[in-house]
Amino acid sequence: MSRIVAVAPVLPDHVYPQTQIADELADILTSDDAHRAVLRRLHASSGIDTRHLVAPLERYRAFTGFDETNALALASGLDLAERAARAALATAGLEPADVDHLMLTTVTAVGAPSIDAMLVDRLGLRPDVTRLPSFGLGCAGGAAGLARVHDHLEAHPGQVALLVSVELCSLTLQRDDDSTANLVASGLFGDGGAAVVMAGRERDAPRGSSDEVRRTWAGAPLVVGARSVLYPGSADALGWQVGASGLRIVLSGGLPDVVREHVADDVKALLTAQGAVPDDVRAWLVHPGGPKILEAVQDALDLPHEALARSWANLARAGNLSSASVLHVLADGIADGAPPGALGVAAAFGPGVGVELVALRWPSDEVDVEGAA
Repeated sequence: MSRIVAVAPVLPDHVYPQTQIADELADILTSDDAHRAVLRRLHASSGIDTRHLVAPLERYRAFTGFDETNALALASGLDLAERAARAALATAGLEPADVDHLMLTTVTAVGAPSIDAMLVDRLGLRPDVTRLPSFGLGCAGGAAGLARVHDHLEAHPGQVALLVSVELCSLTLQRDDDSTANLVASGLFGDGGAAVVMAGRERDAPRGSSDEVRRTWAGAPLVVGARSVLYPGSADALGWQVGASGLRIVLSGGLPDVVREHVADDVKALLTAQGAVPDDVRAWLVHPGGPKILEAVQDALDLPHEALARSWANLARAGNLSSASVLHVLADGIADGAPPGALGVAAAFGPGVGVELVALRWPSDEVDVEGAA
């Protein structure tokens, strides 16, 4: 088992009400009054109150193309990654030199070297840190990252790993596209990131740690299982078309039906391996992909609305942050706490279409500050 010691979500400083974003983008995306009305209706029904953007809202009119926006995504993404990583390491009582393994997930910042490589110098990580940059998992990347880092730590139980997610979704805006898919995306996605410190089962809190840090380590939820599934015949339901103008959204209205059809069986399979059933889960940590996705999960698993309260709150506060969103929900779940031995499930959906599921278990022993080191 590995431990999720600390999660640090981050958001850019530019924050706007959803209504203001809708008014600005209506003029950028279309000159057709009917399409403008559709855009405003879609934005209003998104369940989102505010979104954070990496650039001032008025700047989106002036962007010249993919070269400019991707360069900004890499530069600003590195800044967000650094903020998140430093915050997560501080919570865990660790220094950058303590990190043995670094995984990056992003689907909106394209570069080689990738942001993780640039983060090594920026943070002062060891030059022999192992790195795994991931592109293409989309919204599932945060949950997949937890699972893949857990796999690494199972093989290296004495190590510390850092998972970083950076998404600058607003920079993928396609100004010449007033299709329904692009209008939906323009009202749904925001910018943000997160960093997660995870530790193998043989790694303890640093010697001489404060009582607060020791409690953090002792109370850290454990990753106890994971499941990854691709749904056949759904590749055209979600993703990007990559071309001269950058990343153009692929988003099918049938995506919620795909989720509703499959997710219950996959969650039950994940939990069966833990000797549990959905009614045993005390913390549902579901990627807030949008109102219809959350409703599909609730319907499929027969969950009350309040079971996904953290997901709905994150959607309202910041919109869909792609791979970072489920990590923001996870941060809220850890901050809220859970009873000893409580079971949690993190879930996120991405291009493929695929689902990434992670089973968590909060420690069952009482926190012993003296013994936590």
